[in-house]
Amino acid sequence: MLSLVTAAEHQYRFESARLDRDAALRSSIREHLAARAASAWAPRDVAPRPRRATMALPFGGGALSDPVCAAC
Repeated sequence: MLSLVTAAEHQYRFESARLDRDAALRSSIREHLAARAASAWAPRDVAPRPRRATMALPFGGGALSDPVCAAC
């Protein structure tokens, strides 16, 4: 019977510690979001990324229009 009580106490301590950590994490996230909203944060303008090639390029970094590749 004593082992059941000990196991229940251990489980309670484990779960309450986990819930405390989760609550601390959630409050930290709320504080971070509130600080970000209160500051003059604005996303910076970023140039659009260039479009990717529709075909894979061959190894060696050469373009498809190189004379070496065109002769292959």
